[in-house]
Amino acid sequence: MDGIVQWKNQLLQHVNQAQQWLQRMSSTPLYTTIGVVSLSTIVIFSIRWLKPRKSNTIILAGLSGSGKTVLFYQLRDGSSHQGTVTSTDTNEATFVLQTDPFWKGKRRLIHLVDVPGQSHLRSKLDKYLPQAAGLIFLVDGLEFLRHCPAIAEYLLDILTNTTVVKRKIPVLIVCNKTDKVTAHTKEFIQKLLEREIQKLRASGTAMSEADIANEYTLGVTGEAFTFSQCCNMVTVEEASGLVGEISQVEQFITKHLKP
Repeated sequence: MDGIVQWKNQLLQHVNQAQQWLQRMSSTPLYTTIGVVSLSTIVIFSIRWLKPRKSNTIILAGLSGSGKTVLFYQLRDGSSHQGTVTSTDTNEATFVLQTDPFWKGKRRLIHLVDVPGQSHLRSKLDKYLPQAAGLIFLVDGLEFLRHCPAIAEYLLDILTNTTVVKRKIPVLIVCNKTDKVTAHTKEFIQKLLEREIQKLRASGTAMSEADIANEYTLGVTGEAFTFSQCCNMVTVEEASGLVGEISQVEQFITKHLKP
């Protein structure tokens, strides 16, 4: 991004120099005007072409077994495909989200990426973060207590990731499988995740790339951690991918798709 800005500034400097040269060399005002207009047109189109475009990439992340792949198919096809096995590779699809309202007579495309949750495959996430318009982090509402420390550590890595911090990528934490009566509520899950992340911050055992490179510290010094302290927007909602109760997920996606 800094390189593009520098290039644009250099281009504008060259245009100004060219304009001054045309004014000195051309004896006919008409030729000078034509030259200035032509150069200005080139600059305008160059800047528009180089202007960063908001991406429509939405990332699904979370531990293995949290329901990412079921949600992926539910969003893409409107069906859970009778459940799925744990993915060992990235799933990608570009499609129209049917619940997305029409924008200027057409619906927008979404590029959905399901990143595997196994620890040795999570590095695949870094490939997609620079283009992400939003990230959906799934939590298994049934097995939450058993995996809470691992969930908090993975979530902390995401919230302090250099790209997430710099681009302020919005994050939706989805408490999945809430159609089951034994599933924990979003309030309970949020409270325990914030408490667990606070422990990780205090212990200093979880130090991310963003912390090391930019001295970025999650939260407010001297205060108990809450998601509201993050530099990006972090919200917590409930869903059930298996039975299609995903309205909060769809609303998050449509909110962050480019117009």
